[in-house]
Amino acid sequence: MIAAFAGVLGLMVGSFLNVVVYRVPRGESVVRPPSHCPQCGSLVRPRHNVPVLGWILLRGRCADCRLPISVRYPLVELVTGLLFAAVALRVGGGAIPAYLWFTGAGLALALIDLDVRRLPNAIVAPSYPILLGLLAGASALEHDWWALGRALIGGAVLFAFYLALVLVYPAGMGWGDVKLAGLVGGVLAFLSWQAFFVGAFAAFVLGAIVGVAVLAFRQGGRKTALPFGPFMIGGVLLAVFAAAPLAAWYGALLG
Repeated sequence: MIAAFAGVLGLMVGSFLNVVVYRVPRGESVVRPPSHCPQCGSLVRPRHNVPVLGWILLRGRCADCRLPISVRYPLVELVTGLLFAAVALRVGGGAIPAYLWFTGAGLALALIDLDVRRLPNAIVAPSYPILLGLLAGASALEHDWWALGRALIGGAVLFAFYLALVLVYPAGMGWGDVKLAGLVGGVLAFLSWQAFFVGAFAAFVLGAIVGVAVLAFRQGGRKTALPFGPFMIGGVLLAVFAAAPLAAWYGALLG
């Protein structure tokens, strides 16, 4: 029941994330005007605003101007719903709200970073007090205040690490990545130190894999800039679902 509720919530949040991803980089309000076609400006009818189904009913075209609507819209809604259900099942307990918030905000940040190579403060900054409050509530419910302490330490450590990277090699990392690192470190360390190290390391592994693929398929060169935010978010999700087996596998490789 929790997974089903989280999945439905994720579908609705995914619909809102499409608005966030489109408007926030442009400095527009996410509330006004209501959802509308970016081509002709016609308002989206309520029945067409239903996540995934609305796009299917419209057959991927605007109801008024009939221009195509990107398939990314229903995909974002569907992926958000599936991730919300999976994260709720995996995390469980009082920490669910915190990790659902991070999942939603993380997806928006990853998509924006892919689109415009930025991680907007409008999303990152408010996520700090919100996640702090949600994780504190989870610690109180679970009577585990060390988890919150671990999150604060992990957030500070990863923030300092990314800050050092930017100061040493400014061309290799952006300040948006530094600000996101505090959130990433906090949500990873709240789970465990094992998750912290796996998730932090996984971001660089994912970045290296994609970088090699870009070179192999000749989609860029060695100096091609890749947004790092999606890899950081991907590292967190990978650690949430597979920190223990990945740590065990790495330990086996070492000896």
